[in-house]
Parts: sequence; C-alpha cells; structure tokens
Amino acid sequence: MVDLLMEWGGTLIVFFAAAIAVVFPGFGSARGVGLVGQAAAGLISEDPSKFSKVLILQALPGTQGLYGFLTTILLLNKTGILSGDMAPIDLSMGLKYLFAVLPITVVGYFSAVIQAKTSAAGVAIVTKQPEDSTKAIIFAAMVETYAVISLLSSLLMIFSIE
Repeated sequence: MVDLLMEWGGTLIVFFAAAIAVVFPGFGSARGVGLVGQAAAGLISEDPSKFSKVLILQALPGTQGLYGFLTTILLLNKTGILSGDMAPIDLSMGLKYLFAVLPITVVGYFSAVIQAKTSAAGVAIVTKQPEDSTKAIIFAAMVETYAVISLLSSLLMIFSIE
C-alpha cells in the first residue's frame, strides 16, 4: 500500500489540484453571476431596454470560473493526463502542482464574489444613471485585474515545474 501511494500519490494530488482549480473559481463565478442576475432582473422587470447594459455586468464575475477551467486543462495537459502519456507523478511533484494552482483557486473564488458585489452596485448605477454604465463596468473590471494576476501566477508556476 505504501509503495502504491509513493508511486501514484503525486498523481492523485494532481487530480485533486485540477479539481480544486476548477471547483472553487467555478463556485465563486456561479454565486457571483447569480447575485448580479438577481439585481439585474429587478431592473429589467421595470425597464427591459437596459438589458444589454446589465448583461455585461452579470457576465464579468463568470470569468473566474473560466480561468479555473483553463488552469485545470493546462495542468492536466502539462502532466500528460489529457494526452494519455501519463506517467506516475511522485509526491513532491504532485505537491508542487497543488501549490501552483492555489492562486487561481483562492483568488478566483473570492474575486468572483467581490466582483459580483461591485457589479450589483453597478446595476444600481444603471438604474439611476444609465448613461454611466461604462463607469459601472470599469469599477467591476478593476476587480478582474486580480483574477488575471492569479491566473498568470498559477500558469507561470505550472509551466516552470520540471
């Protein structure tokens, strides 16, 4: 059993890393898109002409889920799991990959939720001053910066592991 764990434990950790890299940002995005959708639905029920302005605000918190998915695909590709060239990954290598996905896993979740709150506030801006919708989008997009930084950090770490 110990030999099996030593041989395949790293591979199991890589699967765990891939799972959390997609699950947590995905959960944050789903939560975020839902939160903004609720705010937007209230506005649209009163003024359907503002749909396109609030749709952009609703879509923004969804990007973190995409970043987590991209990270997972690239991790599984880098380790040979997707291509079918999978070789056993030792424990230390598996841990390296696990730590590499932590930035997008943690920041992806929290930034999606925070971006949703900012986007929901943007829906309130569109409600009262539709001509300022671009400002609302910029406020929400500022949060995106940190999601992109975490994505790039995770990818740089994944691809630097030899």
